[in-house]
Amino acid sequence: MGNLRYPRSAGLHLGLRADLARADKVVYSTTLTAASTAKTRIERTFVPDAVRDLKNATDAHISISGPTLAAAALNAGLVDECRVFLNPVAVGGGLRFLPDGLGLRLELLEEHTFGNGVAYLRYRTRA
Repeated sequence: MGNLRYPRSAGLHLGLRADLARADKVVYSTTLTAASTAKTRIERTFVPDAVRDLKNATDAHISISGPTLAAAALNAGLVDECRVFLNPVAVGGGLRFLPDGLGLRLELLEEHTFGNGVAYLRYRTRA
């Protein structure tokens, strides 16, 4: 996860926060000087081959959060699935979900609409 998302993870829903607390984490940051837990490691730069090695060495799920880090992982071909919560709100700024120039084909695997209008979409990436 990126350094902007990492500090906010403390406010996650209790069950999700417990899962996150048990998981090993890599935070990519050029500004953080120390990790807040023993299960967290700080890396200064995103190295796609290192993430690819990590991915190949585990059967566990690897999650990425934050648009900048997600864009780098998408561009490197490291992403197998995209899980999107689409909110019915228009905001006139911020970072985009997908990076410029990305040619990505997606296969819809799952969808759910919540009562508040939020849509959950799960896609598999395709070559």
